[in-house]
Amino acid sequence: MWQGGLVTDTPPGAPTQGRIDYIAEENSPRFRELKRTHRSFVFPLSVFFLVWYFVYVLLAGWAKDFMAQPVFGDMNVGLLIGLGQFVTTLIITLWYVRFANSRLDPKAAAIREDLEKQETGA
Repeated sequence: MWQGGLVTDTPPGAPTQGRIDYIAEENSPRFRELKRTHRSFVFPLSVFFLVWYFVYVLLAGWAKDFMAQPVFGDMNVGLLIGLGQFVTTLIITLWYVRFANSRLDPKAAAIREDLEKQETGA
């Protein structure tokens, strides 16, 4: 008869082969390092982009004369900064993909490989 508890609870005396302690893995130094590496890249770039975006919005709302300054032809400062938003998004995306491929993915792959070995009992 089931007495309650978590579905993932292992009955006393049951073999632990194939059982992964995900909480312990999450608290392991290598997983914390993976999270720290990710956050050290993502958070500053997110802050930078949000500030850049809100500066654009604020300029569009309160510095209309500045944004309307012609640069060449029908192009004005506002259009260039607006296009800069798209360019910045593309650059940040490409930079993140390169960063993830070189710094995050190898660490994550090593963790995944070790967990898969634990699961199969190898």
